[in-house]
Amino acid sequence: MVTTGPPARRSAVLRLLVVAVALAGALFGGAVPASAHAALTGSTPAQGSVVDRAPEQVSLTFSEGVAMGDDSIRVLDPHGKRVDRGKLRNLCSGATVKYGTGLPPGLGNGTYTVAWQAVSADSHPVSGAFTFSVGAPSKSSAAVPQQEAGGGLVGALYGIARCLAYAGFVLMAGGAAFVVACRPAAALVRSVQRLVVQGWALLTGTTVAMLLLRTPYTGSGDLADVFDLGGLQQVLVTKPGAALVSRLLLLAAAALFVAVLFGAFARAHEPAGAGGTTDAEGEAGAVDPAEEARRRKDLTFGLGIGGVIVATGLAATWAMAEHASTGLQPAVAMPVDVLHLLAVAAWLGGLATLLVSLYWGPPVERTAVRRFSRIAFGSVVVLAATGVYQSWRQVGTWSALTGTAYGRLLLLKVGLVAVLVGIAWVSRRWTARLGEARAAEDTAAVVEAGGTVAATEGGGTDAATDAADAADAAQETGEAAERQSAKAAGKATGKAAAGAPAASSIATATATATAASPDPDPDPAPAPEETPDADPEAAPETAPNPDTDPEPHLGPSTDPDPTRAAQLARQQAALRTARTKRLRDADPERLGLRRSVLAEASVAVVLLVVTTVLTATEPARTEAAVQAASGGQSTASNQPQVLTVPFDTGGPHGKGTARVDLDPGRSGNANELRLRLSDPSGKAMDVPEVKVSFTQKAKKLGPLPVVPRHTGTGHWRASGVQLPVPGQWQLSLLVRTSDIDQVTEIRNVKIG
Repeated sequence: MVTTGPPARRSAVLRLLVVAVALAGALFGGAVPASAHAALTGSTPAQGSVVDRAPEQVSLTFSEGVAMGDDSIRVLDPHGKRVDRGKLRNLCSGATVKYGTGLPPGLGNGTYTVAWQAVSADSHPVSGAFTFSVGAPSKSSAAVPQQEAGGGLVGALYGIARCLAYAGFVLMAGGAAFVVACRPAAALVRSVQRLVVQGWALLTGTTVAMLLLRTPYTGSGDLADVFDLGGLQQVLVTKPGAALVSRLLLLAAAALFVAVLFGAFARAHEPAGAGGTTDAEGEAGAVDPAEEARRRKDLTFGLGIGGVIVATGLAATWAMAEHASTGLQPAVAMPVDVLHLLAVAAWLGGLATLLVSLYWGPPVERTAVRRFSRIAFGSVVVLAATGVYQSWRQVGTWSALTGTAYGRLLLLKVGLVAVLVGIAWVSRRWTARLGEARAAEDTAAVVEAGGTVAATEGGGTDAATDAADAADAAQETGEAAERQSAKAAGKATGKAAAGAPAASSIATATATATAASPDPDPDPAPAPEETPDADPEAAPETAPNPDTDPEPHLGPSTDPDPTRAAQLARQQAALRTARTKRLRDADPERLGLRRSVLAEASVAVVLLVVTTVLTATEPARTEAAVQAASGGQSTASNQPQVLTVPFDTGGPHGKGTARVDLDPGRSGNANELRLRLSDPSGKAMDVPEVKVSFTQKAKKLGPLPVVPRHTGTGHWRASGVQLPVPGQWQLSLLVRTSDIDQVTEIRNVKIG
């Protein structure tokens, strides 16, 4: 059978993986905190508005469903004191998502601050703050959180945990699928076992971490709140909390699945004679091959059904708590999202398992590679179909692909998938070349090994296990052990010159079939007797030849020191591994396949990080809905513009500060301009003249003069200020404090 062997080019592998992780870290590190998937589309009173009398309540309208509590909306007076009634009012009606809080009667004039925080339906926190004034604007000392909900250290830790959770699911589910569907003999491979078990442990650990981080992530942002048991109880009754708990329960079932996979299933696929059968058991009767085949088939079928159920349940814990659970067509989107995640796991997880098998495992059969190739192709088809639907659902328009952050990230993901498919096509070509060269390679293998190498298509052999053990031993000894053993081999060879003909023939078979020998004879004593030209007196000296005997120094009569015997055993393992490396690296087809699979895995790492960032980004449809609700303007630009402008006319009492408020700060609307001048002590001051104008040099508009009227000491106001187009405008403020002392200050202002 044509197989692909494991070259131990660990340094090259690590270099490429470090590059992939660095790219992923750069992308992930540059990502912003989780974007608000539910956005504020309106409020009463409106942000920045001035009302004649205090309202009875403050209400907020959102673009989609949110979870809020009694402390989710806080209203602070100009002195920073909370004045709302502290009880949340559910004002939702039909498709309108609206919440509010009551205000007591008799609130005084001044500027009030509304701070709010909620959890959107797709589990991401969202927060914000705005002001409104009663009677007239005033100074406000209300303190509002400067850190966005879901940001800071807690947000970064939660984002990393989400990314690692995806990785753990992909490794566990995809690795198990590769073993059951593509290569059952891989259940005996130690590196594959470690990969799947570590995937399970990674997913379990990150799920627990996310459950503990939910309280500070959606609340205070203080990392110490991970130990808040009261907050944890509140998290457990939310939809994201229920999804995480369900994931933990399913992971308990997954642990049982993994135990059976690498226990009973692995033993069922052990080659004949590898299970340690005793003579008494052999006398009792040999195992019926038909019965053994039926047992293997039943185990494969049971694990296949159970694995699909557990993997589907785990994928559903993401679908029920993220993008698919809200918005357009959730009943269709959730099953589609589950299929999408399963296809990702089957493709990328299987790819990772194939990678570790090629580099740190026994030879991989060509048929196993081709089975995985077919599964990967089917996964790509499913990904394409589900991805098109999800893109239409979350983006909506072609312009949103380039006009929104979600669309641009989606294009990046599509590009990475295209690169991955291209590399996979190269891997398929290497696999096809292996198939074309099969007969010639099998013949060469038989000639080199003297007919002692035999590979079976259905499972692993003792040779696979021996090769894996030799590789582990080689890793422990390192390059120093290889050099020492090489010197020892040279000395022993010089002493055994009389037995060179026989030693040469034995070395040829050993170099090509060492890993395939199920039980190498530890006693080399008969070798000198079979060599006709050997001197009987030289037999004790020629016996310990490392090139002709895999383990020449392990007998108690040769070296009674156990430490020395263990050292020589490691050296012999290093020699065998070095010979295996040279033989396998000389095969260009298999070397090309290993490199192409490594390149696929490197791109897959970056793709996984981009996918995680994409799930934390506001969908383009939501962003468009917010802009439509705000008259075509983005949420950031739909806010009053406030400028603080220090000035100094150079004359007596010529120093002061001007505060300019432009509400709502949008083009095409009648804006209101409010101007307040104060002296260095903060007291309102009057001046003989102030002038205001706006200029946009890019479109050669202006200056557009504004004539404010004096409304009180140090206060001016102008209504109906029209700015025709959005963009960057220059505000020019002229302040004259005497007949000859005046100054003009220019500031930039962003108009939406």
